[in-house]
Amino acid sequence: MGKLMLKTLGPIAGLVIWAALAMPAEAEAPNYQSPDSWLCRPGRDDACAANLDATAVAADGTLTREAFQADPNAPVDCFYVYPTVSHQAGGNADMTIDPDEKNVVVQQFARFGAKCRLFAPMYRQVTVTALRAYMTGHPIAADRQMAYEDVLAAWNDYLTHDNKGRGVVLVGHSQGSNVLTQLIKNEIDGKPIQAKLISAILMGTSLSVPKGADIGGAFQHIPLCHAASQIGCVVAFASFRAATPPPEDSHFGRVREDGMAAACVNPAALGGGAGALDAYLSEKRIAGDPGLQEASWTTPPKPIDTLFVKVPGMLTAECVNNEHGSYLAVTVHPTPGGARINDIGGDVIVGGKVQENWGLHLIDANLTMGNLVALVGDQAKAYLAKAGE
Repeated sequence: MGKLMLKTLGPIAGLVIWAALAMPAEAEAPNYQSPDSWLCRPGRDDACAANLDATAVAADGTLTREAFQADPNAPVDCFYVYPTVSHQAGGNADMTIDPDEKNVVVQQFARFGAKCRLFAPMYRQVTVTALRAYMTGHPIAADRQMAYEDVLAAWNDYLTHDNKGRGVVLVGHSQGSNVLTQLIKNEIDGKPIQAKLISAILMGTSLSVPKGADIGGAFQHIPLCHAASQIGCVVAFASFRAATPPPEDSHFGRVREDGMAAACVNPAALGGGAGALDAYLSEKRIAGDPGLQEASWTTPPKPIDTLFVKVPGMLTAECVNNEHGSYLAVTVHPTPGGARINDIGGDVIVGGKVQENWGLHLIDANLTMGNLVALVGDQAKAYLAKAGE
């Protein structure tokens, strides 16, 4: 498929924006008792109810359909905060559910419905508009604290009205991971509610940990995950092509604090080393962004009628810690002479040039989705066994 052209910035957070923009006037806080304040809630026909069937494309071009089935009786919950996707004008989005939010929740979260009940609040996030303004040297007012306080309010509403003692997995990407990191530090780490934390999946971020350690830094009581049976732990990573490691000006894979490193937990090999990625890639566009061109998966092209494509045997990943940083290095394994395409999209491209400092940020979730869903299933079993349920 090669490198697809980025016409909009898609689901990216811009860590630089998270600490740099001025604050606008206060606005009325959302009401999370209103169904309209949620992208996804259990038992609804909402953004998470999309058909998630996938087509597996073998190296010889054979297509096989994989059906998806959500679990209506899932025994645990998942709580998701989406990345920077809103293209609304202004520094912060309003609470209107636009196609941007619907698309990203299908790509990054709905599939967890096979293992957990799904909760995804809307929030007044810092927009793509603000990110682009900052990156071009003309920042506009944006209120990052308001975005956090919205998610905090949604979390407290969930705990009060929906949790009822159930274990919960926190899932975020990019700006969503930043918000959840703050939420965990302030509200969960070392507090009684930590006992309900099955795991936190923080994708597309640089979570701070002491070099050579799996606890400390961002969190003082919550370690990195090392096994599928481990609970109360964190999976954090940012993905790059193995052949294109993070450059000096990378947005991810680096923590610019003495003695600290960016956490990297490989969802495909929690114990270390390389593992096969069980990726669910977008059939026509990266991460569902309508501004990106379509692509064929076979030569000659074959029609595919599912939202997702799998490429078994093509992708592996390994956490690498070297002079370039600490990151998830993704290797593409081509099949010479095969009918399947021998590369994937996912690079951020602006003005025809690959932005290596973003890595494969657009598809962090897609690359690892199957591995993460399986992990949540295993962790849920371990959590319920420990709880005696």
